[in-house]
This record gives sequence, structure tokens and C-alpha cells, in this order.
Amino acid sequence: MRKNIVLIGFMGTGKSSIGVRLASKLNAEFIDMDREIETLNGMSVSEIFRRYGERRFRSEETLMARKLSAREGLIIATGGGAVLNPENIAIFRQNSIIILLEASAEDIWTRVNRKKGTRPLLKGASNVADIEKLLAVRAPYYDCADIRVNTSDKELEFIIREILQKIKEVSDPGGDNYQNALNRTQQRKSKKGSE
Repeated sequence: MRKNIVLIGFMGTGKSSIGVRLASKLNAEFIDMDREIETLNGMSVSEIFRRYGERRFRSEETLMARKLSAREGLIIATGGGAVLNPENIAIFRQNSIIILLEASAEDIWTRVNRKKGTRPLLKGASNVADIEKLLAVRAPYYDCADIRVNTSDKELEFIIREILQKIKEVSDPGGDNYQNALNRTQQRKSKKGSE
């Protein structure tokens, strides 16, 4: 079974743009969870939040996590809040390596302000300090990551190389393919959990 690669992180850390490029590099299919949810519901994430509230959206998110985890070899970009539900992480953990994409609060602020009105939970953040507070609240949820990559002040191709290198580092010195590396990472985590 080819495991999935799941990209998590705060909005504006580059999950979608990095996911598309990573999928191209690994000859894998890219799935953006938020776009999939929008397609299934026939409305934007913002509209789902406005009409039905966050609870409904988070439920849709968990259903999508289950659906995607039944498949293999995907590069999946989660929504920024997907990690807030431990069930989503447990679902992904079954057949995925989880990569946290991080960025400074300043970079996040700059990036998301380019897309004003499309980020439902950023409406409570009116400055960089507010984003820093939100990042601090979410920090414990990001501990589930197998790999962490900071995307601030880096070109896309550099980030992709860094991700591929970190995946390789979890593999044996022979540097086999990313799938074998993902399998070994999961085995190590299972072993630690049973000790």
C-alpha cells in the first residue's frame, strides 16, 4: 500500500501551492480537502461557515478525511483547522505521513491578506499579534507531525527539496523511495506507542 502525504499547518503556510508541486514531483495525485468539500457541497468554505456554522464544516472535514484515507498515494492539503479534531489525525495516521508546514506570523499575515474574505477563521485576527496568539493556541495540535518544514522566506523549489530530503532522512541510508520511508516512520511511532 502506498501511503499518503498529508500537509497540515496554519492557513497561509503554503499547503496548497506546495502540495501541487510536491504531487508533480512525486507523480502523485494532489487533493485539496477544502476544494473537495466545496465541490461536494456546491458552495465555498466561507459560505458553509456562514450558512451552517463551523461545526457542520468540521463534520464535513472528518468525512473527507475518512474518504481520502481509504485511497493511497495521495498528496493531501488539509484545511488550517483540520488538526483541531484528534479524529482527523487518527484517521490520517492510519496510512499517511504528516508534514507540518510552518511560517512566521508576519508571512502568514501578508499571504492571507492577499485573499481577504476567503479565510473564515482569520476574521478574528486583525494584526500579526492576533495571528501569533492563534498559532500559540494551535501549537500543541501540530505536535502530531512526522516532519516540520518552515516555509518563510524560501522559494517553492527549495521547500520541495527540503521536504523530499526530510522524507529521505527518515528512510534507511540506502535512500529508497518515499513510500518505504513512510512505512518505517509509522512502524517506529507504533513501536514507541507500545513501549
